[in-house]
Amino acid sequence: MFYDLNIPYTTNHADLQRTLAFVAELGYNTIALSINLTGKLPTDLTSPIPSPLPFSIPPNLHILTRCTLTFTDPSQNYRLASLTTIYDLVAVRPTSEKTLQQTCLSLPTIDIISLDCSIRYPFYFRQSTLKAAIEKGIRIEICYAQGILSTGEARRNLISNATQLVRATRGGRGIIVSSEAHRALACRGPWDVVNLGIGWGLKKERAVEALSREARGVVVGAEMRRRSFRGVVDVIYGGEKPVVEKVEGKGKNQGGKGKEKVGNGGKRKAVDGLDAAEAVDEVEKPPSKRELKRRAKARRAAAGEKSDGPSNALQDSTEKLEDGDVAMAELKDQG
Repeated sequence: MFYDLNIPYTTNHADLQRTLAFVAELGYNTIALSINLTGKLPTDLTSPIPSPLPFSIPPNLHILTRCTLTFTDPSQNYRLASLTTIYDLVAVRPTSEKTLQQTCLSLPTIDIISLDCSIRYPFYFRQSTLKAAIEKGIRIEICYAQGILSTGEARRNLISNATQLVRATRGGRGIIVSSEAHRALACRGPWDVVNLGIGWGLKKERAVEALSREARGVVVGAEMRRRSFRGVVDVIYGGEKPVVEKVEGKGKNQGGKGKEKVGNGGKRKAVDGLDAAEAVDEVEKPPSKRELKRRAKARRAAAGEKSDGPSNALQDSTEKLEDGDVAMAELKDQG
């Protein structure tokens, strides 16, 4: 996926629609419509970009909103926290070395440092300053449209500033490339921009990442900063518990409440009628008191028969002995 995070918004919707259609045809998947703000912010902040746009857009194009604030006075409070709730991305464009240092070292809740590379800066870009911003997740943006449609001096400044930024970021770490094209004529395809980056001193892999991986990191980081807790913990949708519905049984065989089961919709539904009776019969019932008494009586009867067996045998043997004694007495009398 390729990103172009700086396309200025214009109220001329015909030109804007033409630009968006051309950008999608070039192969970009995500773009950001940008609004430039200068000076003190008004009390009631609203985005002039309508949502949704009043014209048709390509189906494979994802559109974000962005605010680019020109940072001229370090002592002025620009209320950046209020901008993050209105726009998807917040960018700052410093105009001096002091404002660049403050932007990199102490300004929170920003996503992009956008530098106007078509002008000549009276200072050098320091590696330590830019490194501090990149470690905080802020990306450095280079816009190429000014150098394409402007005079030769703007092109020279673009090449000079871009080369300095590549050296100061140690090979282009944390750099993203955007167009800032006010019309479709200034847009270039992703691989044409990669060739531009190679001319500035970027390796091919870094030039591709400036349009894909690094730009995607800006979008994801800004979304996490808005939704999550301190940009670390994000709460996602974990589903809902199934709603249990219980219906009192009305028939004789239901025996109270019907059995619950889960239907196709994921909710539990009560079963009534014969299904409930069959479901209850499948569950083993405990024996009744009458059945327990009958079983106990049968056990006692069986135990009594076993205990009577030896006593009857003893009685039989006793009777045999008595018969023997009587016979012996008769023989003695005869003798």
